[in-house]
Amino acid sequence: MNGIFIALEGPDGSGKSTIMKKIVEYLEANGIEFIGTREPGGTKIGENIRGIILDEENKHMAAETEALLYAASRSQHIYEKILPALNRGKVVICERFILSSLAYQGIARGLGVDQVRSINDFAIKGIRPHLTLFFDVDPEKTLERKVGKKRGDRLEQEGVDFHKKVYNGYKELLKGYTDAIKVIDATQDIGSVFNQCIYHIENVLKYKED
Repeated sequence: MNGIFIALEGPDGSGKSTIMKKIVEYLEANGIEFIGTREPGGTKIGENIRGIILDEENKHMAAETEALLYAASRSQHIYEKILPALNRGKVVICERFILSSLAYQGIARGLGVDQVRSINDFAIKGIRPHLTLFFDVDPEKTLERKVGKKRGDRLEQEGVDFHKKVYNGYKELLKGYTDAIKVIDATQDIGSVFNQCIYHIENVLKYKED
C-alpha cells in the first residue's frame, strides 16, 4: 500500500464538503494522483446504503441497524475503491470515516465506542487514515449555517442536543489520538480553514516522498 489516506471529520455543517472541493482543486492543480470520495457512499452499493440511512422516512431506524449499515457501506468502500487506489499509490481524500461512526453511533446513539469499533474493525481490514483533519466548530454554529437552506436529511434533522452529543463525542475521542489527527479551527473563514488543511496535507505528502 503506497498511497496516502486522508479523512475529513467533523459535525454536520462544519464545512467539510466545501473544503473537500478546494482540496480536490489543489491536488488537480499540482498534478497529484488522487480520488475524492465520501461516506456513507463512494460506491454504487454504498450510495444505495446511504440513501437508506439518510432517508427522512426511516425515522424509526434502530441505532444498531444504523451502525451496521454504515459499517457495510464502509466495507464495500474499502474493498472496491479505497484499497485499490492506495495500492496504486494514489492519495485518497474521504469525507468521513470510522471516527464518525464512533462519535455518532458509539457515543451519541449510546451503543458504546468499543461495540461500534468492533463492528468496524471487521469491516475495514486494518485500513486507517494516515491523516485525519477534524473540523472543530460548535454544533450550534453549524446549525445556524443551515438556517434558510434546504431541508436536511434524517441525521441533519436530529435536534441540537443530539448534535451536541456528537460534538462532545468527537472531542472525547480526540484525546485518544496523537499525530494521526489534526484539529482545524473551522470557525475561521474558508480561506484560513483551507490553508490549515493544506499545511497538514503537504506535510504528510512530504513524508511519503521521503
